[in-house]
Amino acid sequence: MIGILIIAHGTLGESLIHCASHVMGARPQLLRQLGVGTHDDPSSLLPQAQQMIRELDEGQGVLILSDIYGATPCNLVSRLLIPGHVEGVAGVNLPMLVRALTYRNANIMTLVDKAISGGRDGVVHFSKDACKHHD
Repeated sequence: MIGILIIAHGTLGESLIHCASHVMGARPQLLRQLGVGTHDDPSSLLPQAQQMIRELDEGQGVLILSDIYGATPCNLVSRLLIPGHVEGVAGVNLPMLVRALTYRNANIMTLVDKAISGGRDGVVHFSKDACKHHD
């Protein structure tokens, strides 16, 4: 199983894990998060992130999800990547995380594709008429 690490601003990762646990019915295994605060130095977080990756990696690799491409958490992720083994995807949202959790028994590059499609496909413009009401 591929481990998943969320590296994002503040408590976003923690909140996403809480929500994904609700959707999945239980807290998923091999899922961790590292919150990056306003005053955190990415270099000081690097050893902690590396340790988390070691703990999450059962041999199939680790997918790191981050929030905003080019921001501090994403810059930290770029220092952790090992092509084909530790991969990163920016733009994390709940649909992306749930899709990644669902497909993490595949190979890591398939998981990257599934995470991206889950995030993209989860962003939908809908109308009032498209939603079913449970009144």
